[in-house]
Amino acid sequence: MQTNRKTLMPLAVLFIVLNGFFISGKNLLNKWGTDQDVLIIGNLFLMIITLFSYLIASRGLKSENTHAFVRAVYSSILIKLFITLIAAFVYISVYRKELNKPAFFTLMGLYLLYSFIEVKTLTRQLKEKKNG
Repeated sequence: MQTNRKTLMPLAVLFIVLNGFFISGKNLLNKWGTDQDVLIIGNLFLMIITLFSYLIASRGLKSENTHAFVRAVYSSILIKLFITLIAAFVYISVYRKELNKPAFFTLMGLYLLYSFIEVKTLTRQLKEKKNG
């Protein structure tokens, strides 16, 4: 089991495809009333926090101690959740009247998508560890 480019490829591809769409689809996003800047910054934030969370959980996978593994996975989930909640609260507080709801709800969906890819990647690594 190793953390290499291949294991992080799905996250990188998702990030690049989404940002490509957000940049090239400005007219479509404006038509939907979605703020392009919020989506690009939010996508970058989600990528960074997911990568951080993945690295914590991946480190736990390397441990032979089951309790350490469980602690690492729960810690990564909670850190990601709380940091994202704090960022959402700050965004809502600062831009209360100019809050872009379509972009905000899109980012909520992207949070789930990034989390799904993270869990799928970690599950694949766990299966490789059992077989290896």
